[in-house]
Amino acid sequence: MNVSAVEKGTGKSECITISNDKGRLTKAKLDRMLSDAEKYKKEDDLQREKIQAKNSLESYVFGVKQAAEEAGDKISQEEKNTVVDKCHKILKWIENNLLGEKEEYEFQRTELERVSKPIMMKIHGGGSRVPGGDSSSSAGKDGPTVEEVD
Repeated sequence: MNVSAVEKGTGKSECITISNDKGRLTKAKLDRMLSDAEKYKKEDDLQREKIQAKNSLESYVFGVKQAAEEAGDKISQEEKNTVVDKCHKILKWIENNLLGEKEEYEFQRTELERVSKPIMMKIHGGGSRVPGGDSSSSAGKDGPTVEEVD
């Protein structure tokens, strides 16, 4: 910053430059930090994906468990127990595998889907449909359809 001052009595003027270099990072330090950021970007991305997979699994487990518990008479007690027990097992697995890999979380979700999908279809009104079957052959051709996308 440039500062100039004029003494009114004598008319003398002076100009000084003020710089604040104290506590600033040097160009070398900035370059090293940028290099480190690039170096660890891949690891950070993998960690982010792992956390997203874990959070997705937990969210799905809680959603399935809640749906089964609130299903009323749409499903039998045996079906309800099957789903709730599987949810408890997966939640216990998550507790014991906090450092699990993305693929492990995805596998657990697939296992829960395998067990719960037919029962969830009953709960949500698709009991007569075959899981993964052709939705055009079921009732409600004029109504909305839902497609599952991975």
